[in-house]
Amino acid sequence: MVNSKNGLNGSGRMRVLVLGGYGLIGLSIVKRLLDEGFAVTSLVRGEKLGFQREPRCNWLRQDIAQLQSPASWRRFLHGVDVVINAAGALQTGLRDNLVDLQQIAISALVDACEQNEVSIVQISAPGATADATTEFMWTKAAADDRLRMSKASWVILKPGLVLAPAAYGGSALLRMLAAFPMILPIVHSEARLATVSIDDVVEAVMMAVEGKVPARTELDVAGSVAPRLDDIVLAFRKWMGFPSPLRIVPLPRWLVAVIGSGADALGWLGWRSPLRTTALTVLKDGIVTDANDYIQLRGCPALTLEETLSRMPSTVQERWFAQMYLAMPILIAILSAFWVTSGIVVLVSLDAAAGHLVNAGYSQKLANLAVVGASIVNIVLGVAVLWQHWAKAACLGMIVVTGLYLVGGSLISQGLWGDPFGALLKAIPSAALAWVASRLVTTR
Repeated sequence: MVNSKNGLNGSGRMRVLVLGGYGLIGLSIVKRLLDEGFAVTSLVRGEKLGFQREPRCNWLRQDIAQLQSPASWRRFLHGVDVVINAAGALQTGLRDNLVDLQQIAISALVDACEQNEVSIVQISAPGATADATTEFMWTKAAADDRLRMSKASWVILKPGLVLAPAAYGGSALLRMLAAFPMILPIVHSEARLATVSIDDVVEAVMMAVEGKVPARTELDVAGSVAPRLDDIVLAFRKWMGFPSPLRIVPLPRWLVAVIGSGADALGWLGWRSPLRTTALTVLKDGIVTDANDYIQLRGCPALTLEETLSRMPSTVQERWFAQMYLAMPILIAILSAFWVTSGIVVLVSLDAAAGHLVNAGYSQKLANLAVVGASIVNIVLGVAVLWQHWAKAACLGMIVVTGLYLVGGSLISQGLWGDPFGALLKAIPSAALAWVASRLVTTR
């Protein structure tokens, strides 16, 4: 498929530009390309994280959604033979605007590739049609349509539900559900989801780049059998070594709608919950593929669900991740509620709270000022931890403020340590929870 207009560079290596190179699919593509001797550059939002993941790659910081004209793409295409678009997001939120990211920017990229005779491998999705019910699908479809109308050399790959050792989005959701204690709460349990190993996706990309897939070809990349959702989750549960659930509990649709709306709200606070309405809609609709063309080109079918899991490690890391991923939103909610509530309670009982300072010899005015200031700090930290961008800093702030409270409380009255209600002792587990949360808030 590759258009050889740009030829090879001085080292004899074909040059590839990967969009979204440290994502679930993108990073595996980048590593395989480098292993095969390609010269690889990737556009990402954080090049530091990219270098941590794969130091052999040339990482460039660039928000793809801002590249909305062919001219803005031109400098990134100089000398490039093929572009692999593995970028994308599940749903519009604080971090992402899908129309900008998946439609406008990629349409501009197609124009630029057409003008510069650069080939494109587009990672799309089954169900990406103009009349799709989710923004994710119809923005993908818009980019696919622009490719189909272009004169560029292209291949569109539509993988099913991608399963990999790493876990983002849907694969993280499966692990989270599988880790639920005792029972298995589930929705749309009968939905059919075609799964695919990350290795099969990467192999399809390599086939396209190396010219083993004819130009202007669209391929569904998935296993030939689409298991039911409940069977997939149970397979993950068995794979991670958790006992079978005592009962499978279908969730009522009204509750699922509430959960989805809550997750959407968290998306506007920067959190990438796998329970947003887009993910739930995809589960409801199922993932239907036709892998016959892929099987014919490759000469063998993609791995089944069982084969995929058997080739992936299942160690304590996977079990810890699944359980902590389930506990993380609860942990953040508890911290926020604790700090906001404690601030409000102190304001409501201002006289009693300030009395400790007055008894220690401070003036009433200074005592009131100190208590009100501390209460405001508590409330601010409790609210800030809900915003993903500030969550880590807020957690560290909670630890520092707790330390100040403990030191200050000890200086004012050592008797507070013997308070039957544990006025100071309660702060220690709160700080410990904040420290644990600060280690877990990174989403990538």
